[in-house]
Amino acid sequence: MLRPERMSKVSVTGSKGVMPTVIETVHDLNLVHLSDYDGSWEGFDNGSPIEGADDVSEKLVTIRALESTLDLEADEVTPEAPEEGWEERLEEIRTRINDLDDERSAVTSELRRVEERIGRVEPFAQLDIDLDLLSGYDNVEVLVGEGSVSAIEDALEADDSIRAFETFTGGDVVAIVAAPTDGDPEGSIGDALVGVELTRHEVPETEQSPRQYVGRLEDKKRGLENDLEELDAELEGVKREAGGFLLALEAELSIEAQRADAPLQFATTKRAFIAEGWVPEEQYADLEAGLREAVGDSIEVEQLEVVDYDEVVEHDHDHGEEGHDGEDERHAEPQTAKAATDGGRSQGRAVTMDDEPPVRLSNLTPAKPFELLVKMVSQPKYSELDPTLFIFLTYPFAFGFMIGDIGYGILYMLMGWGAWKVFDSDAGKALGTIGIWAGIFTVIFGYLYDDFFGVYMSDVGLDLPLAGVLTKGLQHPESWAMLWIIMSVAFGIVHLNIGLVVGFINELSHGLKAAVLERFSWILAMNGLFIWIFSTHAVEHKPEFLVGTTGVLYETPDFALGFEGFPEIVGLVGLAMLLVGVVMVGSAEGVAGLLETPAWAFGHVLSYLRMVAVLLAKGGMAFVVNLLVFGAAADETGYMEFAFFDSPEAPAGGDVVFEGLVWIGLEGSALVMALALIGAVLVFVLGHIVVLLLGITAAGIQMLRLEYVEFFQKFYEGGGEEYEPFGHEQATSQQAD
Repeated sequence: MLRPERMSKVSVTGSKGVMPTVIETVHDLNLVHLSDYDGSWEGFDNGSPIEGADDVSEKLVTIRALESTLDLEADEVTPEAPEEGWEERLEEIRTRINDLDDERSAVTSELRRVEERIGRVEPFAQLDIDLDLLSGYDNVEVLVGEGSVSAIEDALEADDSIRAFETFTGGDVVAIVAAPTDGDPEGSIGDALVGVELTRHEVPETEQSPRQYVGRLEDKKRGLENDLEELDAELEGVKREAGGFLLALEAELSIEAQRADAPLQFATTKRAFIAEGWVPEEQYADLEAGLREAVGDSIEVEQLEVVDYDEVVEHDHDHGEEGHDGEDERHAEPQTAKAATDGGRSQGRAVTMDDEPPVRLSNLTPAKPFELLVKMVSQPKYSELDPTLFIFLTYPFAFGFMIGDIGYGILYMLMGWGAWKVFDSDAGKALGTIGIWAGIFTVIFGYLYDDFFGVYMSDVGLDLPLAGVLTKGLQHPESWAMLWIIMSVAFGIVHLNIGLVVGFINELSHGLKAAVLERFSWILAMNGLFIWIFSTHAVEHKPEFLVGTTGVLYETPDFALGFEGFPEIVGLVGLAMLLVGVVMVGSAEGVAGLLETPAWAFGHVLSYLRMVAVLLAKGGMAFVVNLLVFGAAADETGYMEFAFFDSPEAPAGGDVVFEGLVWIGLEGSALVMALALIGAVLVFVLGHIVVLLLGITAAGIQMLRLEYVEFFQKFYEGGGEEYEPFGHEQATSQQAD
């Protein structure tokens, strides 16, 4: 559960004559994570793809190109198993799709050209001047563009090189005709308008009027758009007819291509091959039985080693080769200087292809979706403890603690269930399941807080057992502030201690001394510091809100939680732990470690106070939404009660905080009533939607940050290789079906 599945290194050796059968069997079993041969053995080369691999790859490229042209998705059609003669059908489909696509490309290109021409001529249509009147003059220059007419005229009037000019406007377009004082007219307007913002339009060459020209182009555009719609409809028809065939054929050829390329990972000679890979220890017998059933004694299957989690596997290659003729060749194995063993479980065989075991996580079913959050950082190493279970136990709990509302929790569960139903991918379903778990804990804490969309259920007459045993304390801060601060700090200390203990266990693979200096030192320092902080030692120098005050952190009529601080002797022990831990950190990590001590021993714990901030922010936002909608009156103690059933009335010594949009509407004129009630509905719906969504981003992201930055930093490295057995594509396609 905290460890990945134990892996066995296996070797399959045999003659090339049985290699295709071995490949097919291993692929069907979907158990072996193949190791790549690095070409280091004398006399052994990487194998060549099985005959026909190039043809299969070429057909796969063709099929995927056709699927891309059709914009074909797996959920749009039902796969249709290819029958005999599928090559001819594939060629017919390819020819038809390519012809339609070529024709569609030609129509699209022509449509783009027409639209560009329309764009160039439309400004002239606003002028309503024949295009042949805007060009072809010897003594004057004509320029058409868009800009400020007054700025253009002022610039032309001020320029001595312009003898006379006239402007014609239509909409935002202006045509300028200007005669120079002397010389060639070309460029005279441009020189005069330097500094004036002007977008110029080139005059099209046509004898038609602009409106006629645009009209003819619009007709052509509509014709091309109709042609495009017809071609799209034909392609859509091809998708319906041939989509299932293409998807099924792609799945089948993908498997064939994977099998054909498998020898590239093998070590081979002219007559023999050696393939190695990793198999979960408990499934080695299944692999051996499957291969024996397929090829009998024509191969040799060996379990080279079973790797323990704390093993550091280092292989020293010194390969040789003996005998590659006849029947003996299939038994020839490269030799290494060291064969790893595992408490007698290893077969004592030579370990050849030097690679680390891949990782297949092993978690309880409820915790499996939370593997997604771990893999977002990195796959755990084979030698590391898997943090998935800890995230499963802490992430939904902390999320529920921060939001704590039955109404929001139900909506979070529904959103998670919706995501689980909508998404087909493993990641999408995992995200949906995480949402459901977060919603469950939000409902649990909401019940304890007595909160339903920011409303105390007891205020509407629902007095349920244990409901309200806790409270967010928005009404009486003095009765809850220390409780939530202490709970957040305590949660942080426990959470970080788990991370440090896990880090200690991981470091044991490097020796007890390394584990003590690099992890146990921080356990001593952090815990010692907070034991001293919450002790009565030097209490006169500590803030009153920490220890030594009333001793009551939280109190209701039925429940009280008190804490007066640890005894002074315990505080001194904590101080000694801190000093010893700091000395150990300094000896292990030097000055850099000492500089990190304030952050690791104190700052990381205080980061968990963000949980209190989110709890108060979300609770306060929901409270304000309800206050605006229903209104509330406060008594002399400051306690506010929403006016659900009647307009708010100020009690003795209190006052009306806000009358409420609902009561403003019900007690006002018809217009005021309509506006107030519409406003009440909008504020209630949109307000709670905003709180709901901000709850996801605030609570979800803040807790994710605590997991990744504070928690993972104590132990997690990651960088493991994910277990991907040969045959994975086939398994995926079968699951999709």
